[in-house]
Amino acid sequence: MSVDTRSLRNATARTLKWNTIDRFSSQILYAVTGIVLANVLSKSDFGLVGVILIFQAFGILFVDSGFGAALLQKKAPSERDYSTVFWFNLAVSIVIYIILYLCAPLIARLFHNDLRLIPLCRVMFISFILNGLGIVQTNRLMKEMNVKQIAIANLLGLILSGASGIYLALTGAGAWALVWQTIVLAACKTIWLWITGGWRPRPVFSLHSLKSIYRVGLGVFFSSFLNTVFLHIYSFVIGFISLVSLGIYTQADKWSKMGSASLSQIVTATFVPLLARFQDDAVLFKEMMLKVARFTGFITLPFMCALTVMAAPLFHVLFGTKWDEAIPLFQILMMRGVLIVYISLCTNYLLSLGYAKSLIMIETVKDSTIVIAILLTMPLKSVEALVWGQFAASCITYAYILWRVRRATGCTMRSLSTALWKYLPPLLPALAAMLLATLLDLPAIIIITIQCTVGLGIYTAILHLSHDSLLKEALRHIASRFHR
Repeated sequence: MSVDTRSLRNATARTLKWNTIDRFSSQILYAVTGIVLANVLSKSDFGLVGVILIFQAFGILFVDSGFGAALLQKKAPSERDYSTVFWFNLAVSIVIYIILYLCAPLIARLFHNDLRLIPLCRVMFISFILNGLGIVQTNRLMKEMNVKQIAIANLLGLILSGASGIYLALTGAGAWALVWQTIVLAACKTIWLWITGGWRPRPVFSLHSLKSIYRVGLGVFFSSFLNTVFLHIYSFVIGFISLVSLGIYTQADKWSKMGSASLSQIVTATFVPLLARFQDDAVLFKEMMLKVARFTGFITLPFMCALTVMAAPLFHVLFGTKWDEAIPLFQILMMRGVLIVYISLCTNYLLSLGYAKSLIMIETVKDSTIVIAILLTMPLKSVEALVWGQFAASCITYAYILWRVRRATGCTMRSLSTALWKYLPPLLPALAAMLLATLLDLPAIIIITIQCTVGLGIYTAILHLSHDSLLKEALRHIASRFHR
């Protein structure tokens, strides 16, 4: 093995390690905070903040404008590139905040004329500026495959923001607990990255730098814009039904995304910089692409499918029966989450190769199917029917993006699907056993214990008997850590 290859492999392993530590420790902290807040705050409180999150998502999107992803894709961004994008992000974040500050009364009027939304919006949207100050800092560290400080920033922010949110909730602050939790999180992350990132923007702004990355950035922006529109269109529609229904949907959506979003972020942060290095070698890129697909399936399928089966006892342990209406929504969204992770992975393949125009086409197909699904399910006046529509739309998008990847890389749809779903057959017996355990008349915590033990035992036994290489490598890695 050459020095460069060994160095690249070590950098990838180190990046994967810190991304995994970041996402899973972050989700643990996020989960602890979320459990407390879900038990203390009302469904209406979550509905109020759910409305704000719709506009929050668009604000964050415009602040970045796709240039962050473009910097990741570019082989060697210059200091001028980084500084230009930083000043652009900061200027846009201030403009977006002013616009939404002035529009707060209109937002309140749209959603049942609930005047509580006005001050909540105006404080919550300050996070645009705080996040805008940290985008380039984060992207520089990701580009260097040095994500340790990003992980620490996230953990520190979640600890302090979680403590703030819980304190405010317990003292009767209601929806304000969720708003200030967001502000504290954004502030802590950005401050830490500025202290430890080792980079400061230069007083330069270059239109040439923006032009050099605008094609990829523009493609990512429009793709993300369409994605954000149709990702939040369900919250928008459900919000018109009632804020309580939106609160229930928000809980199901939030807990399901803890899995799919975390896995997507791990894959993106770890493998996009890696794959970009092979963009000029079609054979190596295809080989690396299939390896990444197998690894993604190896960690995604057991995690997401197990949580789907364990949904009812898990919700009962965490929340009692308060959020029972969210359980079937959570299960559907978890199944959809597997497809979302795979769609995100395939999008990253295309992004690594610079196929920005393909991203727009993919979003167009996805959004068209979502519109059709909404039109077909809205007459039923059922939130569950709307969520099933999301799942159906994701199935169609998944098939389409496989076709786009085949055209871009020459890798057949069959070989890529085989790599992604390789671990489903050995997982099915384990899931069946876990499902049977839900029929037992036992306390929920005992049912979860039985499900985890039996499911993990059956799954690993099947992989061991089939001499699975990824399981062997994972066990060797774990064993080496204990023997150090």
